Amino acid sequence: MVVAMPLPTNAFASSANVLRGGGALLFSSLSKCSHPLQIYRHRRPLQPIRSSTASLPLFSIGKANETSARSRRSSSRHWLPSFCTASTSDASAAEAVTVATGDDGDADVDDEKKERMIKEAAEMLDIRVGRILRAWRHEEADSLYVEEVDVGEPEPRIICSGLVNYIPLQHLQDKRVIVLANLKPRNMRGVKSSGMLMAASDASHENVELLVPPEGSLPGERIWFGSEEEKENQPAAATPNQIQKKKIWELVQPHLKTDASCTATLGVHVMRTSAGVVVSTSLKNANIS
Repeated sequence: MVVAMPLPTNAFASSANVLRGGGALLFSSLSKCSHPLQIYRHRRPLQPIRSSTASLPLFSIGKANETSARSRRSSSRHWLPSFCTASTSDASAAEAVTVATGDDGDADVDDEKKERMIKEAAEMLDIRVGRILRAWRHEEADSLYVEEVDVGEPEPRIICSGLVNYIPLQHLQDKRVIVLANLKPRNMRGVKSSGMLMAASDASHENVELLVPPEGSLPGERIWFGSEEEKENQPAAATPNQIQKKKIWELVQPHLKTDASCTATLGVHVMRTSAGVVVSTSLKNANIS
Protein backbone atom coordinates (compact mmCIF):
# COMPACT_ATOMS: atom_id res chain seq x y z
CA MET A 1 0.00 0.00 0.00
CA VAL A 2 1.35 3.45 -0.94
CA VAL A 3 0.39 6.43 1.22
CA ALA A 4 1.21 10.00 0.18
CA MET A 5 1.26 12.76 2.77
CA PRO A 6 -0.57 15.88 1.51
CA LEU A 7 1.55 18.88 0.52
CA PRO A 8 0.83 22.50 1.30
CA THR A 9 -1.05 24.33 -1.43
CA ASN A 10 1.92 26.55 -2.31
CA ALA A 11 4.03 23.49 -3.07
CA PHE A 12 2.12 22.86 -6.29
CA ALA A 13 2.72 26.42 -7.43
CA SER A 14 6.40 25.56 -7.78
CA SER A 15 7.90 23.44 -10.47
CA ALA A 16 8.26 19.70 -9.67
CA ASN A 17 9.71 16.66 -11.32
CA VAL A 18 7.16 14.00 -12.11
CA LEU A 19 8.38 10.60 -13.19
CA ARG A 20 6.03 8.14 -14.81
CA GLY A 21 7.00 4.47 -14.76
CA GLY A 22 4.79 1.38 -15.08
CA GLY A 23 1.67 3.42 -14.34
CA ALA A 24 3.06 4.57 -10.93
CA LEU A 25 3.88 8.21 -10.10
CA LEU A 26 7.03 9.03 -8.19
CA PHE A 27 7.21 12.56 -6.89
CA SER A 28 10.25 14.53 -5.83
CA SER A 29 9.87 17.40 -3.46
CA LEU A 30 11.24 20.88 -3.93
CA SER A 31 13.55 22.78 -1.70
CA LYS A 32 10.82 25.41 -1.26
CA CYS A 33 8.43 22.86 0.18
CA SER A 34 8.34 23.08 3.97
CA HIS A 35 6.69 19.63 4.22
CA PRO A 36 8.51 17.32 1.81
CA LEU A 37 6.54 14.58 0.17
CA GLN A 38 7.07 11.18 1.84
CA ILE A 39 6.26 7.86 0.26
CA TYR A 40 5.90 4.73 2.39
CA ARG A 41 5.36 1.11 1.60
CA HIS A 42 3.33 -0.74 4.24
CA ARG A 43 5.41 -3.00 6.55
CA ARG A 44 8.43 -3.12 4.23
CA PRO A 45 11.84 -1.56 4.91
CA LEU A 46 12.68 1.49 2.77
CA GLN A 47 15.97 2.13 1.09
CA PRO A 48 16.97 5.41 -0.64
CA ILE A 49 17.76 5.45 -4.34
CA ARG A 50 18.93 8.39 -6.40
CA SER A 51 17.16 9.77 -9.44
CA SER A 52 19.04 12.00 -11.86
CA THR A 53 15.96 14.21 -12.17
CA ALA A 54 15.19 14.52 -8.46
CA SER A 55 16.91 16.68 -5.91
CA LEU A 56 15.82 14.52 -2.94
CA PRO A 57 15.95 10.73 -2.62
CA LEU A 58 13.05 8.52 -3.64
CA PHE A 59 12.38 5.20 -1.95
CA SER A 60 12.08 1.61 -3.14
CA ILE A 61 12.38 -1.92 -1.77
CA GLY A 62 15.89 -3.28 -2.09
CA LYS A 63 16.50 -6.75 -3.55
CA ALA A 64 18.17 -7.95 -0.36
CA ASN A 65 15.14 -6.97 1.69
CA GLU A 66 12.81 -8.69 -0.81
CA THR A 67 14.85 -11.90 -0.56
CA SER A 68 14.90 -11.74 3.25
CA ALA A 69 11.14 -11.21 3.40
CA ARG A 70 10.48 -14.17 1.08
CA SER A 71 12.75 -16.36 3.20
CA ARG A 72 10.91 -15.40 6.41
CA ARG A 73 7.54 -16.08 4.82
CA SER A 74 8.69 -19.46 3.53
CA SER A 75 10.11 -20.62 6.88
CA SER A 76 7.04 -19.50 8.82
CA ARG A 77 4.89 -22.08 7.04
CA HIS A 78 6.62 -24.96 8.83
CA TRP A 79 6.57 -23.93 12.48
CA LEU A 80 3.54 -25.96 13.56
CA PRO A 81 4.42 -29.14 15.43
CA SER A 82 3.04 -32.52 14.57
CA PHE A 83 1.66 -34.79 17.24
CA CYS A 84 1.10 -38.56 16.93
CA THR A 85 -0.06 -40.91 19.72
CA ALA A 86 -0.01 -44.23 17.82
CA SER A 87 3.25 -44.13 15.88
CA THR A 88 6.04 -41.80 14.89
CA SER A 89 5.77 -39.80 11.66
CA ASP A 90 8.68 -39.94 9.22
CA ALA A 91 9.17 -36.18 9.59
CA SER A 92 9.42 -36.39 13.39
CA ALA A 93 11.79 -39.33 13.24
CA ALA A 94 14.02 -37.58 10.72
CA GLU A 95 14.11 -34.45 12.86
CA ALA A 96 14.95 -36.53 15.93
CA VAL A 97 17.88 -38.14 14.11
CA THR A 98 19.15 -34.69 13.21
CA VAL A 99 18.83 -33.48 16.82
CA ALA A 100 20.59 -36.54 18.26
CA THR A 101 23.36 -37.02 15.72
CA GLY A 102 23.89 -33.52 14.43
CA ASP A 103 23.37 -34.93 10.92
CA ASP A 104 21.96 -32.23 8.67
CA GLY A 105 22.24 -34.30 5.51
CA ASP A 106 26.02 -34.63 5.53
CA ALA A 107 27.01 -37.88 3.82
CA ASP A 108 30.00 -38.15 6.17
CA VAL A 109 27.68 -39.16 9.04
CA ASP A 110 27.71 -42.95 8.60
CA ASP A 111 25.16 -45.58 9.62
CA GLU A 112 27.40 -46.88 12.40
CA LYS A 113 27.39 -43.50 14.12
CA LYS A 114 23.61 -43.23 13.81
CA GLU A 115 23.12 -46.70 15.28
CA ARG A 116 25.35 -45.80 18.21
CA MET A 117 23.41 -42.58 18.80
CA ILE A 118 20.08 -44.45 18.66
CA LYS A 119 21.35 -46.95 21.25
CA GLU A 120 22.53 -44.12 23.51
CA ALA A 121 19.18 -42.38 23.10
CA ALA A 122 17.31 -45.57 24.03
CA GLU A 123 19.33 -45.76 27.24
CA MET A 124 17.86 -42.38 28.23
CA LEU A 125 14.36 -43.88 28.27
CA ASP A 126 13.00 -45.02 31.62
CA ILE A 127 11.36 -48.30 30.57
CA ARG A 128 10.20 -50.35 33.55
CA VAL A 129 8.47 -53.54 34.50
CA GLY A 130 4.96 -52.81 35.75
CA ARG A 131 1.92 -54.65 37.05
CA ILE A 132 -1.65 -53.55 36.41
CA LEU A 133 -3.47 -53.46 39.74
CA ARG A 134 -6.85 -52.69 38.19
CA ALA A 135 -8.26 -51.38 34.93
CA TRP A 136 -11.56 -49.83 33.81
CA ARG A 137 -13.17 -48.16 30.82
CA HIS A 138 -12.62 -44.41 30.45
CA GLU A 139 -15.93 -42.65 31.11
CA GLU A 140 -15.41 -40.01 28.41
CA ALA A 141 -13.54 -41.94 25.69
CA ASP A 142 -14.86 -45.16 24.13
CA SER A 143 -11.44 -46.31 22.87
CA LEU A 144 -9.52 -45.82 26.13
CA TYR A 145 -8.86 -47.92 29.21
CA VAL A 146 -7.62 -46.39 32.44
CA GLU A 147 -5.10 -48.51 34.35
CA GLU A 148 -3.67 -48.25 37.84
CA VAL A 149 -0.11 -49.57 37.46
CA ASP A 150 2.54 -50.46 40.02
CA VAL A 151 5.93 -49.35 38.64
CA GLY A 152 7.87 -49.68 41.89
CA GLU A 153 6.97 -46.23 43.26
CA PRO A 154 5.22 -45.43 46.58
CA GLU A 155 1.96 -44.80 44.69
CA PRO A 156 0.68 -46.53 41.54
CA ARG A 157 0.53 -44.54 38.32
CA ILE A 158 -2.58 -43.78 36.34
CA ILE A 159 -2.10 -44.57 32.64
CA CYS A 160 -4.56 -44.32 29.75
CA SER A 161 -4.24 -46.75 26.86
CA GLY A 162 -6.09 -46.98 23.54
CA LEU A 163 -6.54 -50.75 23.78
CA VAL A 164 -10.31 -51.15 23.95
CA ASN A 165 -10.55 -52.45 20.38
CA TYR A 166 -7.68 -54.92 20.84
CA ILE A 167 -7.58 -56.42 24.33
CA PRO A 168 -10.55 -57.47 26.51
CA LEU A 169 -10.72 -55.64 29.81
CA GLN A 170 -10.49 -58.83 31.89
CA HIS A 171 -7.14 -59.67 30.29
CA LEU A 172 -5.59 -56.54 31.79
CA GLN A 173 -6.34 -57.27 35.43
CA ASP A 174 -3.17 -58.15 37.40
CA LYS A 175 -1.17 -58.36 34.16
CA ARG A 176 2.59 -57.78 34.07
CA VAL A 177 3.48 -55.12 31.50
CA ILE A 178 6.27 -52.91 30.17
CA VAL A 179 5.87 -49.19 30.91
CA LEU A 180 7.58 -46.18 29.35
CA ALA A 181 7.73 -44.04 32.48
CA ASN A 182 9.53 -40.78 31.62
CA LEU A 183 7.13 -39.23 29.14
CA LYS A 184 5.49 -35.95 30.12
CA PRO A 185 2.03 -36.53 31.62
CA ARG A 186 -0.88 -35.88 29.25
CA ASN A 187 -4.50 -35.04 29.86
CA MET A 188 -6.62 -37.74 28.20
CA ARG A 189 -10.22 -36.55 28.24
CA GLY A 190 -10.01 -35.36 31.82
CA VAL A 191 -7.69 -38.12 33.12
CA LYS A 192 -4.00 -37.35 33.64
CA SER A 193 -1.98 -40.17 32.08
CA SER A 194 1.56 -40.61 33.42
CA GLY A 195 3.22 -43.13 31.17
CA MET A 196 2.56 -45.54 28.32
CA LEU A 197 2.05 -49.30 28.13
CA MET A 198 4.32 -50.66 25.41
CA ALA A 199 2.82 -53.00 22.83
CA ALA A 200 3.64 -54.78 19.58
CA SER A 201 1.41 -54.43 16.51
CA ASP A 202 1.40 -55.85 13.00
CA ALA A 203 1.82 -53.69 9.89
CA SER A 204 -1.93 -53.19 9.45
CA HIS A 205 -2.32 -52.33 13.17
CA GLU A 206 -5.18 -54.82 13.38
CA ASN A 207 -3.47 -57.05 15.95
CA VAL A 208 -1.98 -55.56 19.09
CA GLU A 209 -0.34 -57.32 22.04
CA LEU A 210 1.19 -55.85 25.16
CA LEU A 211 4.86 -56.63 25.71
CA VAL A 212 5.39 -59.19 28.44
CA PRO A 213 8.32 -59.20 30.91
CA PRO A 214 9.76 -62.60 31.87
CA GLU A 215 8.63 -64.53 34.91
CA GLY A 216 10.35 -63.27 38.06
CA SER A 217 10.59 -59.64 36.90
CA LEU A 218 9.71 -57.23 39.68
CA PRO A 219 7.64 -54.03 39.26
CA GLY A 220 9.91 -51.02 39.02
CA GLU A 221 12.92 -52.84 37.53
CA ARG A 222 14.39 -50.85 34.68
CA ILE A 223 14.74 -52.38 31.22
CA TRP A 224 17.97 -52.18 29.19
CA PHE A 225 19.08 -53.13 25.68
CA GLY A 226 21.98 -55.48 24.93
CA SER A 227 23.86 -58.20 26.77
CA GLU A 228 23.47 -59.14 30.42
CA GLU A 229 26.74 -57.39 31.23
CA GLU A 230 25.52 -54.05 29.88
CA LYS A 231 23.10 -53.61 32.78
CA GLU A 232 25.98 -52.34 34.92
CA ASN A 233 26.75 -49.54 32.47
CA GLN A 234 23.18 -48.29 32.17
CA PRO A 235 23.12 -44.48 32.50
CA ALA A 236 20.55 -42.50 34.44
CA ALA A 237 17.25 -41.89 32.68
CA ALA A 238 16.53 -38.47 31.19
CA THR A 239 13.85 -36.18 32.58
CA PRO A 240 10.47 -35.97 30.83
CA ASN A 241 11.37 -32.46 29.63
CA GLN A 242 14.60 -33.76 28.06
CA ILE A 243 12.75 -36.62 26.38
CA GLN A 244 10.32 -34.17 24.81
CA LYS A 245 12.80 -31.44 23.89
CA LYS A 246 15.35 -33.78 22.31
CA LYS A 247 12.67 -35.97 20.67
CA ILE A 248 14.20 -39.09 22.19
CA TRP A 249 11.12 -41.28 21.81
CA GLU A 250 10.65 -40.15 18.19
CA LEU A 251 14.22 -41.22 17.47
CA VAL A 252 14.07 -44.61 19.19
CA GLN A 253 10.56 -45.86 18.43
CA PRO A 254 10.98 -46.66 14.69
CA HIS A 255 13.83 -49.05 15.61
CA LEU A 256 11.88 -51.07 18.19
CA LYS A 257 10.68 -54.39 16.75
CA THR A 258 9.97 -57.99 17.63
CA ASP A 259 12.12 -60.57 15.85
CA ALA A 260 11.23 -63.95 14.37
CA SER A 261 11.03 -65.44 17.89
CA CYS A 262 8.77 -62.60 19.20
CA THR A 263 11.62 -61.14 21.27
CA ALA A 264 11.56 -57.34 21.68
CA THR A 265 14.65 -55.69 20.20
CA LEU A 266 16.28 -52.38 19.36
CA GLY A 267 18.07 -53.22 16.13
CA VAL A 268 20.37 -56.08 17.13
CA HIS A 269 20.06 -55.33 20.86
CA VAL A 270 17.64 -57.43 22.93
CA MET A 271 15.28 -55.81 25.47
CA ARG A 272 16.08 -57.30 28.87
CA THR A 273 15.29 -57.50 32.54
CA SER A 274 17.48 -59.30 35.08
CA ALA A 275 15.10 -62.29 34.76
CA GLY A 276 15.39 -62.61 30.97
CA VAL A 277 14.18 -61.06 27.72
CA VAL A 278 10.97 -59.15 26.98
CA VAL A 279 8.64 -60.72 24.41
CA SER A 280 5.36 -60.38 22.58
CA THR A 281 2.93 -63.27 23.01
CA SER A 282 2.68 -64.20 19.32
CA LEU A 283 3.51 -61.24 17.03
CA LYS A 284 6.70 -61.78 15.00
CA ASN A 285 8.58 -59.05 13.15
CA ALA A 286 6.13 -56.50 14.51
CA ASN A 287 6.46 -52.81 15.36
CA ILE A 288 6.67 -51.73 18.99
CA SER A 289 5.12 -48.52 20.27
